[in-house]
Amino acid sequence: MKQLDALAEQIRQQFDIRTAARDQALAQARLLTRFCSQAIRAVHRDDLAVMNEQLSQARALFTSLREALAPYPDLYYAGYTQDALKEFVEATVTCALILDQPLPGPDELGVEANTYLNGLAEAVGELRRRCLDILRHGYSAEAERLMTLMDDIYAILVTMDYPDAITNGLRRQTDLARGIIEKTRGDITFSLRGEHLEQALARLSQQLDDRAV
Repeated sequence: MKQLDALAEQIRQQFDIRTAARDQALAQARLLTRFCSQAIRAVHRDDLAVMNEQLSQARALFTSLREALAPYPDLYYAGYTQDALKEFVEATVTCALILDQPLPGPDELGVEANTYLNGLAEAVGELRRRCLDILRHGYSAEAERLMTLMDDIYAILVTMDYPDAITNGLRRQTDLARGIIEKTRGDITFSLRGEHLEQALARLSQQLDDRAV
């Protein structure tokens, strides 16, 4: 019984350590998600100083989280951890694409391929948000640029025809991205037609004024 008690105490100590690591990871994951959300909000507001600050904090926290969970791969690959890392990918990719900067890859960000692709898919929604912000002021070539990026992302996502166990549910994210892209294409087309109509009316008005003279 003494041997059994000693074994039980060792197991409790191991569980205490793992529980502490899990609790810390949960807190860091929540904070990482907050930094990423604030970075995305800042880039939509064209507040690049705040964006860079939030991305820098997110990067530092991501590095800390990855190092802390290195001895516990099951905790690192747990849903709450990977969801936070997906948010990190989404924020980094969204900011880069909106600012027309080079697209960071999974190796550069230090994430798994499936986490990267899911974050890339969610960035499509933020690009739509940016397009709508632009279109409120009228049609713009910048909206077309973002639309092209959305199409390019979808063209990659749709080729990843692998089981969900490998891609971590990428197929559903790809379907959502397709719906978002189609809605955005309709919004841009409607805005462009409105722009053409305004230009045609302006030309007609000018012609009438010239005849009146």
